[in-house]
Amino acid sequence: MTAPLVLASTSPYKKMLLERLKIPFNCVSPNTDEQPKIYEKPEALALRLAQEKAMAAADTNPNAIIIGSDQVGELNGKILGKPGNFEQAFRQLSAQSGETVYFHSAVSVVKILENGNVTDKTTVNTTTVVFKQLTSLQIENYLKQDKPYNCAGSFKSEGLGISLFSSINTNDPSSLVGLPLIDLCRLLAMHGVNIPNA
Repeated sequence: MTAPLVLASTSPYKKMLLERLKIPFNCVSPNTDEQPKIYEKPEALALRLAQEKAMAAADTNPNAIIIGSDQVGELNGKILGKPGNFEQAFRQLSAQSGETVYFHSAVSVVKILENGNVTDKTTVNTTTVVFKQLTSLQIENYLKQDKPYNCAGSFKSEGLGISLFSSINTNDPSSLVGLPLIDLCRLLAMHGVNIPNA
């Protein structure tokens, strides 16, 4: 019998993505500190947070297969976090206007074995987004409609945010939303969870 599956996230976007795989799972809050370390690179931050979230949830769900994930935006080598409010989102989108921005979506799939050892399969999927030249009015109108204040980079690509881009370059369309499903299916298979034959 396959171990129960747990998503270490309270994100409604990640929950919606995982539901597409049509496998039963539960969501738990990982309660991890998402602050970057000094000099930590954006891609490394995404991977560390995905692993820490998975391990935090594994502590209270020892018999489950845990999915941890995190997304970090990168503009000119600097980390783009979640804006939290209109003002910060306006500043983020203004800075991204006309720029190429990288969004690193990390996934960690963890299982604690009977002997106490931990198996951890991880990967980072990077999406390249080129933003249009945006006016202040366009940014303001967008933010008032989509309210993407809990989204890295201050947009919802699955919503009106798609109108802000000149192009998206990715090998996994789900990656930009925050949970790269193609990579996740591969990592789950390493733990014996085969989709769609789960």
